[in-house]
Amino acid sequence: MMLRLSRHAAALCFVCAAVFVAMTAMEFLYFRQLSGGLPSLDLRFAGFTPDEGMAWLTALGRRGSEIILVWHYLTFDLLFPALLSLTLVGLILAAGRRLKNFRALSAKLQSLFALVLVLLYTLADYAQNIAVARMLSDFLSANPDSLSFASALIVTKFALLAIPVTVIAVFRLAAQKQRA
Repeated sequence: MMLRLSRHAAALCFVCAAVFVAMTAMEFLYFRQLSGGLPSLDLRFAGFTPDEGMAWLTALGRRGSEIILVWHYLTFDLLFPALLSLTLVGLILAAGRRLKNFRALSAKLQSLFALVLVLLYTLADYAQNIAVARMLSDFLSANPDSLSFASALIVTKFALLAIPVTVIAVFRLAAQKQRA
């Protein structure tokens, strides 16, 4: 089943990009208005300080927190990490199949390799979503420790996302070099 993802990598990329564009549009056209122009915690690639996280939560208030919780964390962020993960697995398999050594591996090993590379990102993303969603739903749970933890998860999520993206790029470059 995993190997079929490589056949649908282009379609997965298209759907993933469409969801990403919708999420980004919501961020810039709606969520930033709710927070007085402050970017969502998810977009702070380098993390944030507890004071910055608290400022964002305070600016949102109860109404803004509920809106972001429903329209981001209970909709898009339930779908997007899984969709992006499937897309990355498909792209790793598709790019890897262009390499003689990767093709020589069993289908099970190819799938396992792609899945392991992507699974760590997926787990970190969902953990981060849970941490932020908890603070949005229960303002009292937002303290320096929980905000620091959420910040660390955001940084970890993006660092782990860089791994499969780098592997895809390396596979594509190696395949081009192999053809030349």
